Amino acid sequence: MSVEGDRPETTVKAPIPPELPLLISESTVIYPYIVLPIAVADVQARVIEEGLARNRIIGVFPLREGAASSTRDGLHDIGTAALIARMLKMPDGTIQVLLQGLARIRLLSLLQEQPIPLARIEVIEDLAERTTEIEALARHLTSVFQRIVQLTPHLPQELAITAMNIPVPGQLADFVAANLTLSLAEKAEVLQTLNLTRRLQRLTEFANRELEIVEIGEKIQAQAKGEMDKLQREFFLRKQLEAIQHELGETDDRTAELNDLRARVQEAGLPQEAAKEAERELERLAKMPPAAPEYTVARTYLDWLVNLPWQKSTQDVIDVPRAAAILDEDHYDLEKIKDRILEYLAVRQLKPDMKGPIVCFAGPPGVGKTSLGQSIARALGRTFVRMSLGGVRDEAEIRGHRRTYIGALPGRIIQAIRRAGSNNPVFMLDEIDKVGADFRGDPTAALLEVLDPEQNHSFVDHYLDVPFDLSKVLFIATANFLDPIPPALRDRMEIMELAGYTEMEKLQIARRYLLPRQMDAHGLDAARLEITDEALLTVIRAYTREAGIRNLEREIGSICRKAARAVAQGLEGKVSVRPDDVATYLGPVKFQPSIAEEGDEVGLATGLAWTPVGGDILFVEATAVPGKGRLILTGHLGEVMQESAQAALTYMRSRAQALGIDPHFSEHQDLHVHVPSGAIPKDGPSAGVTMATALISAVTRQPVRKEIGMTGEITLRGKVLPVGGIKEKVLGAHRAGIRTIILPRENARDLAEIPSLVRDDMQFILVDHMDEVLHSALRSKPQPTHMAVGAEPT
Repeated sequence: MSVEGDRPETTVKAPIPPELPLLISESTVIYPYIVLPIAVADVQARVIEEGLARNRIIGVFPLREGAASSTRDGLHDIGTAALIARMLKMPDGTIQVLLQGLARIRLLSLLQEQPIPLARIEVIEDLAERTTEIEALARHLTSVFQRIVQLTPHLPQELAITAMNIPVPGQLADFVAANLTLSLAEKAEVLQTLNLTRRLQRLTEFANRELEIVEIGEKIQAQAKGEMDKLQREFFLRKQLEAIQHELGETDDRTAELNDLRARVQEAGLPQEAAKEAERELERLAKMPPAAPEYTVARTYLDWLVNLPWQKSTQDVIDVPRAAAILDEDHYDLEKIKDRILEYLAVRQLKPDMKGPIVCFAGPPGVGKTSLGQSIARALGRTFVRMSLGGVRDEAEIRGHRRTYIGALPGRIIQAIRRAGSNNPVFMLDEIDKVGADFRGDPTAALLEVLDPEQNHSFVDHYLDVPFDLSKVLFIATANFLDPIPPALRDRMEIMELAGYTEMEKLQIARRYLLPRQMDAHGLDAARLEITDEALLTVIRAYTREAGIRNLEREIGSICRKAARAVAQGLEGKVSVRPDDVATYLGPVKFQPSIAEEGDEVGLATGLAWTPVGGDILFVEATAVPGKGRLILTGHLGEVMQESAQAALTYMRSRAQALGIDPHFSEHQDLHVHVPSGAIPKDGPSAGVTMATALISAVTRQPVRKEIGMTGEITLRGKVLPVGGIKEKVLGAHRAGIRTIILPRENARDLAEIPSLVRDDMQFILVDHMDEVLHSALRSKPQPTHMAVGAEPT
């Protein structure tokens, strides 16, 4: 083998024969001048016997790393000639041999492999050149090795003295290599390195690494010993102090704290599993010094256990008439939800141990979902707690953190129960549709157990790690939209939808609740401020556009502030606000209510739309222009709405003859459908009948009746399918002055939700097919026509 940096070697004329039996070692490397005991058996034992028979000298060659056989390619080129100094046969058949290294040898060839390896070798002389660099390396290596011996308990101190007395650098290197903790590959590398300078440098690297390891170990051991001595001393002194205090009849603060905790655990009425865990923590706490980090963790955990209302409940006030009066006092209308709460109270009166329902109030912002939960708690005589779920993305917010984490706390469910001080509060999970999921987990998955009456009797918070009964809690969730809620979670809740308020309902709410509250907040009374109903209706129609009442209350607050300023500046008499005065207080009109067109027009149909802030009307315009049969759609329409227009066009072409339309009209006409308010995105299938009516009107030149609004999904066969949001759409149409509405027949069931005041003022035309829509919407039945594009009907 050629070694980088090797100087030429000379063959030593020594009594080491040129042919030697080989001892192939898989786990041992022997160096010249080093005595090493090894145990051999089988083939290796026969090699020892052959060496004894010859001249007691054998060759020891390490096996290459990863080599699977003892062939020539599997052996290193450099080995060691060793003298068999002593041999002892053991009772188990193995042989203990004491070998003494003589010199490095090079493997020239392998003469035989069986029955024992026999090789031709040459002896390598380790040139003892003494340069300044070699002398410096040898001294530094000796110094590092002495430090290692001092810090390593299992190394005898005599090794350091021996190293100091080795004058030859090559022998020193081999001696240090034999006594350092090196891997087999590193030991073989030292043996193969014939260049003395390189060998000393490599050994110095290994020695420095070993010194760093033992110094770190010594430091760790010293720290551990010091800490242990400190803890043992504190423990001994504490036991002595306890014994002295016991003899004197005195107790320290820690003992008093432990006794207080033990008494609180007994008084807390913990369930069996929680009591067992508390006792275990108390035992750990008693054996732990207060300075230990775990002491505070255990102490905080016990505080949480004993402060939770395991057995504390508020007494329900089961009085249905009283609850009905409270609900009516706090909220106007919402009869369906009030009936559901009163039904729960009635059943609770008959079956006190019933499980609480999981209710979800779904509706637009500002319709009173959160305040309704507070009224329910007041009607039941229970504590009300609210947990906002908006933006919660960490599952630990629900289930808590495990105590292994620094600063761990229970989840917000358990924290809210502790704040409530009872195990049966009205618990509002606000904005449940705003919960998100990311790499920290999915909080909605944790809510599955919380909101399941069959599981939440044994809810386990990660921090407490013991079950807590949530079955007595009345959970009420709120959401603006149901779509973001996972189906599994939605299935566990009883959905109760709160639609937007009508104008008259908003007027009553403003008169009964909002105006008195704002007048009180601004220091006004009926003798100083008067707002007429007509003025309130003006505020509702022209300054707010919402399903709820939040903005309405803000506008009323603005009027109250300006009235308060006028009174403060010395105005005598009462501030009276009438419709004409509203603009003085609130500025120019913010919203111009949509109103029906004044006259019938060709290609213009009125549709009904649902928005998050209530219902409204929209106009669909269709015009035929010269072209090649294209359908042009504008008005920021969504994909579903564009598909509805395509379906309406296909229906019209399929019914061209029956509708009196030239079958070849598309060869020389383009149809342009536009929905005004183009900056507002619009989507959904419910404008299908409106688009079809506008298109047919544009092509047949028959005007659409202005007083009719319509909604419904259309199929290619002309069937009219049901749609959603009927209550909001009807209310929006009523505000716009429309009194006749075309609805899908299957939506007849939704008319019951419309306030009777509005329902009685309107006419509803229920249809199954597009032919019925056209019969009611167009002024006259379409007639076949071959008029030029743009011509007016006669």
